[in-house]
Amino acid sequence: MTTASPLVLDGSPLGFATLARVGAGNVPITVDPAGMARCAAGRQALEAVIASGRAVYGATTGVGAMKDREFLPEELERFSAGLVRAHHFGTGDPFPLEVVRTAMAIRVNTAMSGEVGCSPELVEAYLGLLAANVTPIVRRTGSIGCADIGLMGQIGAVIAGVGEAVHAGRRMKAPDALAAAGLKPLQMAPKDSLASISINAVGYAASAGALRSAASAVRMLFATALATAAAMGASRDPWEAATYVGTPHERIAGRWLWEASGTFPWPSGTHIQDPLSLRMMAQVFAMTSDSLVNAGMSVVEATARLDDNPVVIGDRILTSGGSLPLDVAVTVQTVSLALAHVARNSFNRCVLIGNGGRRGLPINLVAPGAIATGFGPIIKLAGELFARVLIMAQPISAQSMVVAGGLEDEAAFLPLIVERLERQVDAIRRMTALEALLAAQAIDILGDRPEGVVAMVYRAARLHAAFYYEDRPLSSDVEAIEEALISPPLVSELLALAPLQEIDQFFALEPAFTKRLSP
Repeated sequence: MTTASPLVLDGSPLGFATLARVGAGNVPITVDPAGMARCAAGRQALEAVIASGRAVYGATTGVGAMKDREFLPEELERFSAGLVRAHHFGTGDPFPLEVVRTAMAIRVNTAMSGEVGCSPELVEAYLGLLAANVTPIVRRTGSIGCADIGLMGQIGAVIAGVGEAVHAGRRMKAPDALAAAGLKPLQMAPKDSLASISINAVGYAASAGALRSAASAVRMLFATALATAAAMGASRDPWEAATYVGTPHERIAGRWLWEASGTFPWPSGTHIQDPLSLRMMAQVFAMTSDSLVNAGMSVVEATARLDDNPVVIGDRILTSGGSLPLDVAVTVQTVSLALAHVARNSFNRCVLIGNGGRRGLPINLVAPGAIATGFGPIIKLAGELFARVLIMAQPISAQSMVVAGGLEDEAAFLPLIVERLERQVDAIRRMTALEALLAAQAIDILGDRPEGVVAMVYRAARLHAAFYYEDRPLSSDVEAIEEALISPPLVSELLALAPLQEIDQFFALEPAFTKRLSP
């Protein structure tokens, strides 16, 4: 049996490597004793305030528009049980189980601050689900991005014994899943129910997964871009120039292009000035990398941040506005805009290489002597994919939102932003496959013998799509190449052939991070 050292949650920020391992379920999770002591102390402070007769939002009062409704001591148990059930209102397809596991770990981690006011028993309940591999079903639609109440509520409901969960590979009712795992439902104490719903943990977990996927997709698109540039004989001079005069990220991108393109005799297109889509590849990819890292840093910081309302500060209970994850929402939206630029850059290259002319390439990449339509029609697919990426780049976090009698008039829509980012990544992966197919056809027509990254892209394309001589359907070719380009072996090969440590290490792109432990 393969074992791993436990991950000790102590309230510190969680990096992407840690989040990936948590999501994959390949690391045991425990908590720092000092963090649990802080949690217990915060709970004692909350109970002292409640015992003094002071109203505490969400613990002894209702929430939202019901904030002024106070409950008697004998009513609190029923109210706490009902609160988590009332917030199980998510609908639609569920999140991947990896996102839910990560969200639970984030909730535990932030509770280690001692400022949540939840009971240690609630923390133990989350840890119990993680240890027993009981993962709640969390339907995606149910959060405006100001505390994921409709999403986290589905996790809290399972802890309380309602809802659905997956255990031992089977989706079942929460009571059955808990019983199969040897767990019992938790009777929510005052504030525990609110603490189990009033946090953006699902949004942060989903953001981390989407950004990691985006970083991996951009890395592979960077590789296919180099293959297309090689086939068209793009000048390497602008990439070398970026290593001297560019921004920090442009220097990194320029250096990667310059070094990766220098592994074999680079073809010459004999053009003094290339089209901007070739000349400015370093700038486009640098901007995308910069936005990815900025958003990633926001997510990492958020994994240690308190989103709760109210919060426990010393012996006081303070109302908080920390449930608005606006920094993460805005930076992730910036990534969406950056992906639109990188998708346009890819679309431009597809059009350029398909038009022929450079290095004597034929129009539509029709092989000499062939009677065929060639790759002209499929360029429309590249345009459609670019449009998909572009339309999802429209920012939505500043949209008006007024609910709960006007009390809840701010929202960040983080889960929806993440969903749109995921759809962009899907389109970019397919565009990457299409570009690889076009590059391979051009390379064969010209008789080039590339090495390094370009050879890797060429082999992946040719493994699933033969040289195009006669007209044939291309749908399955593109889809098969896409699967090859996102496969763990090819990702590992790219990271080894041409590392880009600022991206590879930060986002933990090595597939080993998400490989599950052997049973």
